[in-house]
Amino acid sequence: MHPHESTIQEQYNRLAHIYDWRWGRYTSNTLSFFKAWAEIPISAVVLDIACGTGELERLLLNDDPNRAIVGVDISEQMLAQARQKLSGYANLSFQQAIASQLPFPDQSFDIVVSANAFHYFPEPEMALKEIKRVLKPQGSVVILDWCKDFLLCRVCDWILKRLDSAYQQCYTESELHDLLNDAGFHIARVQRVRFDVVWGLMAVSAVS
Repeated sequence: MHPHESTIQEQYNRLAHIYDWRWGRYTSNTLSFFKAWAEIPISAVVLDIACGTGELERLLLNDDPNRAIVGVDISEQMLAQARQKLSGYANLSFQQAIASQLPFPDQSFDIVVSANAFHYFPEPEMALKEIKRVLKPQGSVVILDWCKDFLLCRVCDWILKRLDSAYQQCYTESELHDLLNDAGFHIARVQRVRFDVVWGLMAVSAVS
């Protein structure tokens, strides 16, 4: 595990029991948008990287409780919250893992998603390489994350790099597209969106 990832793990293990309460409004707004925007087919086998407390899983399973979803997260305590929240779904599982070392065979998933987490990845190139490996041919990755093209996100990026030892960096839309292209993905769809005053995000869907 990268030293930076140990810091993330410790931070989110501490926050897990209050995470939904503290970030409820933000996650509800951003993940509701992401679920609608991603247009994930009911039949798709989905991997959610940095799934946290399972809020995206909850939204997806509200549409169809038989969806096949695997959620992974670096924090066992966040996963404990997810398992408690979403027990009883036959085709849902949670597993501790990091984005740059996914414990799955090649070509295991139709779609890989990651929401509100890419700015924590210390090895984004390796993470995207792993995502491409576990995707089936013509599978898609869909990412939602903070967008440095927004002024307040640039300010937050500058501050968090100095105050939050778990934080890595956020990217401009062009920088994220370059990372995806370099990993062998083809950009299919993009959108920028703002939530409240501070949070400017970008969504991107790319095909392997």
